[in-house]
Amino acid sequence: MSKLKAAVIGAGFMGRTHVEAIRRLGFVEVAAVAGINIEEAQRFAKANHIERAATVEEILADPEIAGIHNCTPNALHAPISLAALKAGKHVLCEKPLAMSAKEARQMLDLAEKKGLCHATNHNLRYYPAVQQLRRMVENGDLGEILVVQGTYSQDWLLYDTDFNWRILKKDNGPLRVVGDIGSHWMDMIQHVTGLSITKLCADLNIVHKTRKMPKVAVETFAGKKLKPSDYEEVKIDTEDYGGVLLHMGDRCRGAYTVSQVAAGCKNRFEIYVFGTKMGASWNQERPDELWLGNRNEANRIIVKDPSLFYPKAAAYADYPGGHSEGYDDTHKQLAKRFWTRVADPKAPVEYPTFADGLRGMQLLEKVIESNAKRKWVDCAPK
Repeated sequence: MSKLKAAVIGAGFMGRTHVEAIRRLGFVEVAAVAGINIEEAQRFAKANHIERAATVEEILADPEIAGIHNCTPNALHAPISLAALKAGKHVLCEKPLAMSAKEARQMLDLAEKKGLCHATNHNLRYYPAVQQLRRMVENGDLGEILVVQGTYSQDWLLYDTDFNWRILKKDNGPLRVVGDIGSHWMDMIQHVTGLSITKLCADLNIVHKTRKMPKVAVETFAGKKLKPSDYEEVKIDTEDYGGVLLHMGDRCRGAYTVSQVAAGCKNRFEIYVFGTKMGASWNQERPDELWLGNRNEANRIIVKDPSLFYPKAAAYADYPGGHSEGYDDTHKQLAKRFWTRVADPKAPVEYPTFADGLRGMQLLEKVIESNAKRKWVDCAPK
């Protein structure tokens, strides 16, 4: 049986992550990779043992490549994805989906018109413990959801000497920390609770008004060992911190913070969901654990074990209890469902689509509006 052929566009941190995820599927081959230029693609291809380095145009013109993973900077999500869809390629695109809701709408409309599979890479949904929490909410174990809280905190941009392409609006869009990781938090809380965000009030802050930009390109989460002579100072136009108050559904209220200047937090994505019967929390830095809180009996922590999970949650675990499944596994789980659908159009859509990405962009634009107006804004789905 011949394998489906995929191409990865983007030769950085996320490109490498997607290559590894695709290779774990067994029925999809990483046939080609493209980067900023052919030299970068060639270096990436050699380092990751990919047979072909190519330009984006060459990849899209190749009839054997069924689909692409778009792992480029945010400013390139829409143009490359639209070009791929026009060329008849299925598209799995990194988040946030585009630079605006208008671009995201164009991507969704074209994908639907062409009858192609389309996914937004909200991979964090795919931790087995997260899926167990989702099914517990769905089953009524927590009761009516009253309060949601949480954070997504990192420290990789704590110093003014920390830099990355994500810092500049021209490459990353008008939001940075809320767009890069706040988009994950808003997607996750709606996915887990089944409730939509209907109103929000946002406060954003640029902690470092200027930063020292390296004179050479630095991969995401890297660049901690450069010398003073390796930098030049630039003005910063995206936020280091964001705090957002939420209304969800009719009764539920909540709040979350996002930060890339939180010392000691490497990737602390944490959600709290409190209902009329029980509370629960999950922290990505301890991904196999799910905390359950009770009013009148002892609290407890359950550890990932698919044999003890609800069946719909167990389907998101490929290893038995006691065998951790982490960040890399979440990408594999999403890619597996996406490419299964590519192989069989009758397979269920068990992944976030461009419609989810569009909803995320609409919420991010509401964050911008709220922060600018210094007031609550309505953002109920239309």
